[in-house]
Amino acid sequence: MTRALREFARHEWGPLFFTVRTALLTRRWRAVPMTLAAVCLTALFQLVQNQDWGYQPVQNIGSVRAEDPFWLALLRTPLSLFVPALDLPVWGALAQVLLVFGVAEICLGRWRALAVAYLATLCGTLYARVGIALGPDNPLGLPASDAQVHDTGPSAAVVGLAVYVCWRYGARWTGTLVVVAMVVEVIIKPNLAGREHLAAIAGVLVLMGIQAWRERGQEGVEPPRPGTRSWKPPIKS
Repeated sequence: MTRALREFARHEWGPLFFTVRTALLTRRWRAVPMTLAAVCLTALFQLVQNQDWGYQPVQNIGSVRAEDPFWLALLRTPLSLFVPALDLPVWGALAQVLLVFGVAEICLGRWRALAVAYLATLCGTLYARVGIALGPDNPLGLPASDAQVHDTGPSAAVVGLAVYVCWRYGARWTGTLVVVAMVVEVIIKPNLAGREHLAAIAGVLVLMGIQAWRERGQEGVEPPRPGTRSWKPPIKS
C-alpha cells in the first residue's frame, strides 16, 4: 500500500514538485518576483481598506460589483484581483496567493500566469452580470441583491490557476479534487463567491480545451525541410 501511494504521488505531483523545487533552489526568491509583489499588494490593500480613511479609496480603484457600469468594472478588474474580502481572514488570502501564484509563476511563466489569473477573474465578473440578468428562477441565475455584492478578490484567480497548472503538469486527480471542492462549496453555501469560482473554472476549462485542440492539430506535422521557404539553419554559438 505504501509503495502504491509513493507511485501515485510520484506520477501525480512529481513533475510539478521537481519544477518548483529546482527553481527555488537555484533562483530562490528571484523565481517568484510577481508572486511576492502580489502578496505585498494584497497585504497593503487589506491594511488600507481597514482604515477609516482608506476603505473608500480602495473600493474606488479595486472593488467590482455587478451593479457597476461595465467599463468601470473592466478598469477596476486588474486591481480587484488583489483586494481581499473583508469578511474573511486576510492570512488565508495571502497564503493562497503565495502558494498558488508562486507555483504558477514558476511552472507557467510570469505573463502566462497573470493572463490565466485575469481570465479566471474576468469570467467570475461576467458571470455575476449574466446570472443577475437571468434571475433567481433560472438554475444559473442569481437574485438581484447580488448586484451589490463585491467580487471574490484573489480567490477566483487562485482556483483558476490551480486547475490550469494541474492540467499542464499532469496532476489530473488534484485538479479534479479542486473542481469537486468548488462544486461542494456551492451546494453547501450557494452564494455569489462560490458561483464565481465555478465560472472561473469554466473559463479556464474552455482555455484548456482550445489549447488541447491546437496541440492535437500540431501532432504529426513535420518540421520544415531544408530548401523550403520556412526552413532556417540552426543557430550556432
